[in-house]
Amino acid sequence: MDVDPCHYDLVGINENDIHNVVLSYLVHNCFNDTMESFIACTGMKQPDDHLEGMEKRKRIFNFALDGNALKAIELTNQLAHDLLEKNEELYFDLLSIHFGELVRSRKCSEALEFAQAKLAHFGKVPKYVERLEDFMALLAYEEPDKSPTFYLLGLEHRQKIAESLNRAILEHMNLPSYTAMERLIQQTTVVRQCLSQELGKDTHAPFSLEDFLKS
Repeated sequence: MDVDPCHYDLVGINENDIHNVVLSYLVHNCFNDTMESFIACTGMKQPDDHLEGMEKRKRIFNFALDGNALKAIELTNQLAHDLLEKNEELYFDLLSIHFGELVRSRKCSEALEFAQAKLAHFGKVPKYVERLEDFMALLAYEEPDKSPTFYLLGLEHRQKIAESLNRAILEHMNLPSYTAMERLIQQTTVVRQCLSQELGKDTHAPFSLEDFLKS
């Protein structure tokens, strides 16, 4: 049985809880200026424990997003010195960003040298073989943007890696790797899906978060 949306108005919500959800999002994404304005407007206490490394995380994220993966790696090693040693897949992704930027700049010889020096040993691990082949395929095209794997040079690909790196750093610092808003959405989605299956699986369409947000 679906819940009448009008009944949501009867549920009390603590304003401080809402503020904390928003603050969690701003800290997670390193929106420092917006966070300071938000704290000033709401009168909240500044979360000193969550601010540790915030500016450094922001720089690391932006370097990875902009394609300067080597600088992102350098700063990550300073902030969380053993993170990339333990997270080999994330390290591979960052190295692959640099390789991709060399290909984009048509520095093919330099790209090959970098691949041999930094990426070749990943070829001994089965799960990286296909991914390495996709990257090396970029070298076969005079214009990489015509390659079937050109998406590996795109902003969306770099953003995904930058976000994964940010989460990993937060976890390394014993801070939440997901925002309170994301965790709330995940929990709400699971609960609503379970209710839909148990109470209305024969008469109601499966729960859709997208549809719910539009309601």
